[in-house]
Amino acid sequence: METDKKLYTITVFSENTPGLLNQITIVFTRRQLNIETLSVSASAIEGIHKYTITLFSDADTVEKVVKQIDKRVDIIKAFSNTDEELVYQEIALYKVITEQFIKLGTNEELIRRYNIRILEMNENCVVLEKTGHYSETQELFDELKSKNLEVLQFVRSGRVAINKSKEERLSNILALIEKQQNSRK
Repeated sequence: METDKKLYTITVFSENTPGLLNQITIVFTRRQLNIETLSVSASAIEGIHKYTITLFSDADTVEKVVKQIDKRVDIIKAFSNTDEELVYQEIALYKVITEQFIKLGTNEELIRRYNIRILEMNENCVVLEKTGHYSETQELFDELKSKNLEVLQFVRSGRVAINKSKEERLSNILALIEKQQNSRK
């Protein structure tokens, strides 16, 4: 029976420990799962880093992966979410030839329609920035190509995401851990 695969976002909280990213990616490699995007940054809690990983899979597999990641000593907590549970964005940068961009003539309409920022403009190139979901950043890339603009470089970040819930789940877990540690004293 073929299961339906959908995009899941796994969020992992940990201290900033060397080699931890390798330990996390090994979990995916062993299960032959492809990571679609990966973003790592400091979290709102000092000393804690947040890994945001997306992958296409089924719910059971994602649940097993999260449990396996959670077992790692340096992991504080791992969670999985669907798109409906998150607010998320990606950022994309596009480098095009200045002369072609100016000859386009409909730059203002393009900028307004796609909500683009011009980050750099010089005699050689124009660097554009688009923030949005994957489909939005891809749509702009396709639009630039359709207007015969040579896209010299294109890069898209990994997903950054926060959950829609009122409370930060990690804060609740850290409070519980602290309470347990205090009760042992």
